[in-house]
Amino acid sequence: MSNDVLVDRYAEELFRALREFRAIKPLHEQAELTIDDAYRISLGILARREAGGERVVGKKIGVTSKAVQDMLGVDRPDFGFLTDTMRVDCGATVTIAGHLVAPRAEAEIAFILKDDLTGPGVTDQDVLAATEAVCACFEIVDSRIENWNIRIVDTIADNASCGIFVLGNKRVDPRNLNLPALKCEVYKNGELISEGYGSAVQGSPLTAVAWLANTLGAYGVALKAGDVILSGSLVPLAPAVAGDTFMTRIEGLGSAEIQFA
Repeated sequence: MSNDVLVDRYAEELFRALREFRAIKPLHEQAELTIDDAYRISLGILARREAGGERVVGKKIGVTSKAVQDMLGVDRPDFGFLTDTMRVDCGATVTIAGHLVAPRAEAEIAFILKDDLTGPGVTDQDVLAATEAVCACFEIVDSRIENWNIRIVDTIADNASCGIFVLGNKRVDPRNLNLPALKCEVYKNGELISEGYGSAVQGSPLTAVAWLANTLGAYGVALKAGDVILSGSLVPLAPAVAGDTFMTRIEGLGSAEIQFA
């Protein structure tokens, strides 16, 4: 079977799994796929979502930590797309059944852009100049791959394992901040479970967003004015089950919160 046929087949399978809130057998166990194949699958899923009325509102960076890269056997991050149906209000309660498969919470710094960024050649300073504001954020990652048994092609194809995202209510000008030095704390059910710093993502969230702009540029995709950009997790992922409440506090950025039922 040709890779073109496989790309379309797996895009349809993952799209159906997304719509039916279920997992499928890992792609890496089914076929020999390249990273480019995986991105083509991701774009195929996005096309189906847009055809159904969803609208792209941003992008996300994943696999930013060395620990996760080592687990997946790669030396680079990946990316996915955010749509309007994936955004959840700060403090809202999300029912897992019928919305997610196997959610895990990760705290991030989110960027809200005021100008387009198109790679190649985007620098940290370009990102800073194009940013309207930053805020605290939870990305709730989720995998349509059985038991989170993922390799790099699985997570890329599955929209970088993105589920939903929550932005904090405070917006801050990043020019007044030392982003790599910002401390992040995550609380689960009122208990501190992890801490991290802005430097956890490629040394600086600005560097991570620049990487995203340059990588997307190779696929003919730009970061757009108004986009929300999730710059990567500052802490280890934390599994979420019904009844859990998560709150993150990021120095200078305020907090974000989400509950599960």
